[in-house]
Amino acid sequence: MTGTDQSPGTNGLTEIDPSLFIRPWVFIRGVPAMKFLPPEGPPEIALAGRSNVGKSSLINALIGQKGLARTSNTPGRTQELNYFVPDGFSGEGGDLPPLALVDMPGYGYAQAPKEQVEKWTKLVFDYLRGRATLKRVYMLIDARHGIKKNDEEVFSLLDKAAVSYQLVLTKTDKIKAAGVPRLIAETLERIRKRPAAYPAVLATSSEKGSGLDELREAILLAAHGG
Repeated sequence: MTGTDQSPGTNGLTEIDPSLFIRPWVFIRGVPAMKFLPPEGPPEIALAGRSNVGKSSLINALIGQKGLARTSNTPGRTQELNYFVPDGFSGEGGDLPPLALVDMPGYGYAQAPKEQVEKWTKLVFDYLRGRATLKRVYMLIDARHGIKKNDEEVFSLLDKAAVSYQLVLTKTDKIKAAGVPRLIAETLERIRKRPAAYPAVLATSSEKGSGLDELREAILLAAHGG
C-alpha cells in the first residue's frame, strides 16, 4: 500500500503506509492551552515521560530526522504539546496527514515551580480526557532508573482518563544487554493491574537504533485501533 492508497477524504484509514517514517516530517504547532489545539482530524499518537527521558531524541530517531524535535540539556524545557506530521499534506480537500505525533511536556523536574506543575497537569489531563482522535500514549521510561513515583502518578492519570498507554524503555544501550529482558518482565509486572496499560513493554535505544522498528509498527497498529 502506498501513501496514495486512501479513500478520498477519509484520512487514510484502514492502514497507514510504513514509509511515512522515512519521508520528511514537519513541526506544525506548539499548544500551550487547549484553545490552541489543531482541529481533530488524523489519529494522534502522543509520547510522554519524565524530563530528560530522551523523548525528543526518540522522536528524531523514529523519523530519521535530526533536530526536528528539539533536544535540550535543560530539564523541563518543553512546556507545550508539540505537533509533528508528515510533510506534503495540505489539509485541503480532505488531504489530511494520516498520522500526527504529539510530544507532550516532560514531567518530574524537581525545580519546576508549583504553578508550572499545576499548569502542566491541567493541560495534559484536559488533552487526554477530551481528545477523541488520541489513539495511544507511549510512556517513556529511562531503562537506567525504571518506573518512578511520578511515572506512576501519570499512569493513574491515564487510567482515570481511560486512555490506552504503552510503556517504552529508553536508553537501553546504557545498561547491560543481559538485564533488558529482566527489566521488561519487572516493568510488565508493575503495570499488570492497571486498567488502561497495554500489556507489552518495548525496549529502545535512540543512539543505537534498536527497538525502533518495533515501536514504529506498534504506532501504526495503535493508530488504527490495534
